[in-house]
Amino acid sequence: MKITASIVIYNTELTELSRVIDSVFNGNINLKLCLIDNSFKDTLKQQWVDDDRIIYIHNPSNPGFGAAHNLGIQIALNLGSKYHFIINPDVFFERDVISKMIDYMHEDPLIGMMMPQILNVDGSIQNLPKLLPSPYSVLMRKIKWPKNSYNTFINSYELRSVDKKIIYNAPILSGCFTLLNLEAVKKVGMYDDAFFMYFEDWDLSRRMNEKYKTLYFPAVSVYHGYESGANKSSKLFKIFLNSAFTYFNKWGWFFDSERGKVNKRTLAQFTIE
Repeated sequence: MKITASIVIYNTELTELSRVIDSVFNGNINLKLCLIDNSFKDTLKQQWVDDDRIIYIHNPSNPGFGAAHNLGIQIALNLGSKYHFIINPDVFFERDVISKMIDYMHEDPLIGMMMPQILNVDGSIQNLPKLLPSPYSVLMRKIKWPKNSYNTFINSYELRSVDKKIIYNAPILSGCFTLLNLEAVKKVGMYDDAFFMYFEDWDLSRRMNEKYKTLYFPAVSVYHGYESGANKSSKLFKIFLNSAFTYFNKWGWFFDSERGKVNKRTLAQFTIE
């Protein structure tokens, strides 16, 4: 059973990249890792040129996060891989996360996508599984006002009241660390490269959730250096807005016929206190 992974990098610091690569191979898993470097210069190439576990691809056209990961997914398919990990360069982990996720997915061919519990570097939980978004959801996550309305909204939208140890089906999973069943990817497609960055993971997760289980799997966890760049950079915020428009133009703004059904089905899995 072949296992692959891809990491997309862009002007990534060597220490950060070395940390995540060490995490990936720490469990002595027989895994082929694709490094897709969207940077203008291939300065990191020489670091792993002699490592036969790693395929380095210089991709200076920088087509975006999802489009670059599609290169890794296509290589995985060409290699005959069964499972493929999407990993952010700002992720790291200390225990055997990879084999436990593979073992769980392998037991159920109806699982199309999984993500582990994602932690901040201080060990607190990032609330990344979500219901399907509406324009109101995106707006409220940005403005966080009025406070009482925001708190009620965010607890429901991000499923914050759900027991943190429960494995469940969530229609939106984060792309910072994702395991893909490549048989399912063949059916629903790869990332939509209309998204340069942001929302491409939500779009793929939603498409996957239509036909397969998209599981939040808190039995294992990884650390993620969440930066929230769109809240700090005007350039990234413009990219965020463009991706939001792309998402809602694709799935529907206020008249998304499936959104309510999917969210209701998601909430029916558990009783939220």
